[in-house]
Amino acid sequence: MGSAREARYSCRMEKDLIYVTDDDPGIRELVAEYLSTQGYVVETAADAAALDRLLAVRLPQLVVLDWMMPGEDGLSIARRLRAQPGFPPIIMLSAKGEDIDRIIGLEVGADDYLPKPFNPRELLARIRAVLRRHDVVPAQAAAGTAKTFAFGPFVVNLDARMLSRDGAEIALTGGEYELLEIFVAHANRALSRDWLMDQLRGFERDPFDRSIDVRVNRLRKKIEDDPANPAYIRTQRGQGYLFVPRGKD
Repeated sequence: MGSAREARYSCRMEKDLIYVTDDDPGIRELVAEYLSTQGYVVETAADAAALDRLLAVRLPQLVVLDWMMPGEDGLSIARRLRAQPGFPPIIMLSAKGEDIDRIIGLEVGADDYLPKPFNPRELLARIRAVLRRHDVVPAQAAAGTAKTFAFGPFVVNLDARMLSRDGAEIALTGGEYELLEIFVAHANRALSRDWLMDQLRGFERDPFDRSIDVRVNRLRKKIEDDPANPAYIRTQRGQGYLFVPRGKD
C-alpha cells in the first residue's frame, strides 16, 4: 500500500481508454470483452498496484473500480486518486447494494455507483452518461475565448471545466463540477432536489434518494468558508437549494 500511495501518474490521457480494476477475473474478462465490442480500448488490473502501474504509463478516459478487493480497497483507491487534480471520472462497482453504501462511494469521489450483479449494457450506459458530462474542452477554449463566471474569490472556467480560488485551481470531481455548473446557470433560483437529480443524468433514483444532498455537502466543503453556515449554496426549506453568487450580504 505504501508504494501505491507514492505512485506518480502519467499526465497523458488517451481518449476511449478505460481501466477496469476488479479482483474477480471473470468480471474483468466480461467487462473488457463487452466494452471492446463497443469501441473502447480496455485494460484490466486485479488490484491497486496493477492499476498504479497502468496509470504511470497513461491516464484513461474513465476508471471502473471495484469496492471490495484484497489489499487496498476501492474506497481507499478512489480517495487518493481524487486527490490528483484533473483525474478522470470513476465508476464504482460493489456487491454492497444498500443506499448508505452508494452514498459512501459518492462521498469519496466516485462519479457513479453500480451494484453487483449488473448488466454490462447498464454499465455501458452509465459510462457514456459520465463521459458526456466530462466531454473534451470545446474548440473555443483552445482559441482563447473561454467563458468564465466569478463569485466571491472563485472563478469557474466553463470551457475548461475548472474552478479556481484566487488563481489556485480547486480539484473537483466530475459530479461536483456538474452540480456547480447547474447552480451557476440557475443562480438566485430555488432548485428542487428532484429537478437537480433529473439534470444529473445517469443516476438511478427513488423518492428517498438523498445522494444529491451528499453532492451538495461535498461541494460546500470546497467553496464555503463555513460549510455548516453556507454563504453560496443555501438550503431552502421545503424547496431545495439556492445558489447565491454574492454570498453573504
